[in-house]
Amino acid sequence: MARFTFRLPDIGEGISEAEIVAWHVKLGDRVEEDQSVADMMTDKATVEMESPVSGTIVELAGEVGDQVPIGSALMVIETDAVEEASPATEEAVLEAENPGVEEAQTPSPLVGEGRGEGAAQATSPVATPHPDPLPQGEREQEKKVLASPAVRARAQDLGVDLASVKPAEGDRVRHSDLDAFLRYGSGQGYTPVRSPRADEAVRVIGMRRRIAENMAASKRAIPHFTYVEEIDVTALEETRAQLNAGRGNRPKLTMLPLLIVAICKTLPDFPMLNARYDDGAGVVNRSGAVHMGMATQTPAGLMVPVIRNAESRNVWQLATEIGRLAEAARAGSIASTDMGGGTITLTSLGPLGGIATTPVINRPEVAIIGPNRIVERPVFRSDGRGGETIARAKLMNLSISCDHRVVDGYDAASYVQALKRLLETPVMLFAD
Repeated sequence: MARFTFRLPDIGEGISEAEIVAWHVKLGDRVEEDQSVADMMTDKATVEMESPVSGTIVELAGEVGDQVPIGSALMVIETDAVEEASPATEEAVLEAENPGVEEAQTPSPLVGEGRGEGAAQATSPVATPHPDPLPQGEREQEKKVLASPAVRARAQDLGVDLASVKPAEGDRVRHSDLDAFLRYGSGQGYTPVRSPRADEAVRVIGMRRRIAENMAASKRAIPHFTYVEEIDVTALEETRAQLNAGRGNRPKLTMLPLLIVAICKTLPDFPMLNARYDDGAGVVNRSGAVHMGMATQTPAGLMVPVIRNAESRNVWQLATEIGRLAEAARAGSIASTDMGGGTITLTSLGPLGGIATTPVINRPEVAIIGPNRIVERPVFRSDGRGGETIARAKLMNLSISCDHRVVDGYDAASYVQALKRLLETPVMLFAD
């Protein structure tokens, strides 16, 4: 038998290490070539690792939550080859997997071999092989189920055995397959059985750790202030209903595409809001284009994919892009090119929007806008004859949090008032 060392390839530009967020195999497991073995997270995305060879797992480079340097050993696989895999063979596989890895990179040894203190912080000791607690038949069945980490986590939380969920397409279980199983099950419906939950210590890893680090850094570095204004969206909601009535095969419009159009139309007069603050250089980089961050809740946590050049898209194009990014983010398949580089962020909790929010700025941006829940209330309106009458109106509070180092309160209030005038006169959204 020969041993093959699978080293972590360069999975992103400028990335020096990646975090183990999920193992799909364990010591002693048999893997096939191209089988998913692990999920690795960088600052930009989660990447699924696939085994380059077939064989048996004999060593793993750490536990979930550990950081693994690029080029270091991720796992050792005992292959069926008679002779040991030569270094040239390993390099050939690495080159095929990732032709961008430079020869000058010196892979760190696998955990357990001689190394320095810095490497010790990146990974944890390799576990020794132990008896598989599952019978061989059950283990083989478990390995056949293909699903993203988000789907696996959701199924585990619901108490659903993924092996019993039939994929609608291909052999990978998706959220839609899980939804269908929960709704219909085996023809008689399905009610997950939840037992009382015991106390547990949950390690902060993966996306949750990134969120924690980013939010803490934002609050430490940025002096936030939040301004809230009430907006009458009665006419805007009527306009949205009219657009949806004639949308044909285009996506159904929510409030967000209309709000993005309004934001893009008003930002040119307030360039200090559409910017990124470089703390180190002491420079505010104002952007001519609007790269709109869309705060999106996913099973793995909050993600902020970006709509590039939002100012150049119409409401239907924005609706399509919002749907594409949200679906990819929730499925765990978001591309790294769709993440980062935003100039201002929009965050919405939809029907759960509450009365007002104080959103945290997506650093290094300097502003974040949060629409809140639409409520129906009586208001006084002019009757056109000098008097007033009571009418029903749809009202929505709009919050904006700003970086006070860059944006003054007067600027933020003036911007929201300009946004309010545009949203309360929606015909102006479509005027050049």
